[in-house]
Amino acid sequence: MALEIIPVWKQVTPELKAELLAMWEANQAMRNPAQAAVRADQAVCIARDEEGRLCAVGTAVLRVLPRLRQPMYYYRQFFATEVRGQKQTAPFFERACSVLQKYNAGLDKPESLGVLLELQNPQLAARYNSAQGDKTVFIGYSPRGFQLRVSYFEGATLLPPVDVRRNPMQGIRQPGAGSAVRRAGRSSAS
Repeated sequence: MALEIIPVWKQVTPELKAELLAMWEANQAMRNPAQAAVRADQAVCIARDEEGRLCAVGTAVLRVLPRLRQPMYYYRQFFATEVRGQKQTAPFFERACSVLQKYNAGLDKPESLGVLLELQNPQLAARYNSAQGDKTVFIGYSPRGFQLRVSYFEGATLLPPVDVRRNPMQGIRQPGAGSAVRRAGRSSAS
């Protein structure tokens, strides 16, 4: 199955947002409508199948992982049930990274060093078990016990370290987390 991958970063229309909400609902993902609406605005790329149906989305939000103390795009990727297992995850991820790198490089001052992933899918985590892969580097485990991997942008240089004690950006949330930055700071992933 060939998917058309379409960049939409910072260009999510109300129509696309409605499509994303409908796709998540049809696949029983993003059950909280308020969270789904926020997530839809974070879309980086979408994919459409041969009939033009929306079938995948990658989203990103700027986060600071306390141990890194550097801003990264925390990236999530979702594929509708009917297109899973078609070897589309890596090409989709690579395209999203390219979109984010181009955007970041076009800013007067870069806002991110790269892309941070939390591998929640057990099959993907088993497949990506090398410390340093072709596209990502293993950096530890999240507070939820999932692999954390980073894909740094080409030529990325360190930014001034963020003081995570005073930073309004959030770290990776734990289930039921109040202050994710403080809690993530106490875990082995920080």
